[in-house]
Amino acid sequence: MKDYFFAKVAEKKGAEKAGRQFIAITDPGSALEQRAKEQRFRRIFHGVPSIGGRYSVLSPFGLVPAAIASLNVAQFLKLSRSMIRSCGPDVPPAENPLGVALGAAAGRGRDKVTMLTSPALASFGAWVEQLFAESTGKHGKGLIPIDGEPLGRPEVYGDDRVFIDLALKGESDPERDAKLKKLESAGHPVIRIVANSLPRIVQEFVRFEIATAVAGSVLGINPFDQPDVEASKIKTRQLTGAFEKSGELPSETPVCREQSLAVFTDEANAAALRKAGAGETVASWLAAHSARMTSGDYFALLAYLARNAHNSGALQQFRMALRDRRHVATCLEFGPRFLHSTGQDYKGGPDSGVFLQITSDDDHDLTIPGHRFSFGVVKNAQARGDFDVLLERGRRALRIHLNGEIAAGLKALQAPFECALA
Repeated sequence: MKDYFFAKVAEKKGAEKAGRQFIAITDPGSALEQRAKEQRFRRIFHGVPSIGGRYSVLSPFGLVPAAIASLNVAQFLKLSRSMIRSCGPDVPPAENPLGVALGAAAGRGRDKVTMLTSPALASFGAWVEQLFAESTGKHGKGLIPIDGEPLGRPEVYGDDRVFIDLALKGESDPERDAKLKKLESAGHPVIRIVANSLPRIVQEFVRFEIATAVAGSVLGINPFDQPDVEASKIKTRQLTGAFEKSGELPSETPVCREQSLAVFTDEANAAALRKAGAGETVASWLAAHSARMTSGDYFALLAYLARNAHNSGALQQFRMALRDRRHVATCLEFGPRFLHSTGQDYKGGPDSGVFLQITSDDDHDLTIPGHRFSFGVVKNAQARGDFDVLLERGRRALRIHLNGEIAAGLKALQAPFECALA
């Protein structure tokens, strides 16, 4: 990505002056630091190597961009210190119980942590996804973060949920409050947190980071490593390396093809799905796949598509239809972003996920300076590498490739998806 933008700036400014348009935020001694020095970047900011990426929002990785965006960093740090004291070892757990509550709930089967927020705080859920999943999803345990799933009736939820409602003071929503009260009355645990102002969101960064570490301790795992993230990277490098040599990715054969849709999986999954009724139609494969979900499972829709309003809206409809009819928790993730967040949970966490990956032909592609492969090739390699690791871990996974124009492919997928849930 850096090479692409550097080349574009060099076209305008010249290679010698292009570096003045860039800064680097990186750990000391990294390959990026070396390149930044060679290309004479305007500034290099060093991170703290001992801080993992998901915990780095209040490190240089988060604060330098905040300063560039003209946010009040001094205020953020002052506010964060008060929450640090509130999470200290001398504070009784009952006064700040989030981590203990999440760990204890997960140990009792309520491991689907469903984030709900006020509109102004909506993006917080995406941050929490990485924090929870990459920190706790390992050794068959973990918190499964559920973000962007609208509230439903109590009866569409199983007994595997914990709800966290993060509200901004003054941003009341009577309809949401009424739904939350119904969930509480039905016996679902609801954790309510109120931020008194927008800047105080930094306090929630601290609270949730500490809570994640505590929950990891309760679950008996190390919340500071991510052993399964690297597996997908290795697969991706193997595939892009193969493309550099041959000019194409290794061929693959679908288990089913129907008009613009092609279905892929491995032999083990294919055998199980055929036994469950999968045959000559995409709908039969989706029906057999969705029938594998049982109480306590979750469904993850992993889309390697552009994250735009049209694609998000179509996939959100699929997701909600499945939740309301199968009564399981649902995730909608866009790749390759999720590889460093929920991707850890999906591969290393509990074997309770049923995965549907969606890939597509590229409507538009861009070359990468200095490489034979393009951004589209890298994306496809990441998708296939991710899918291969899921299969190697024995996960219940199916991939559907949309041939041709993406909008048309999603429309073609709608009927078989609805048929599978009938």
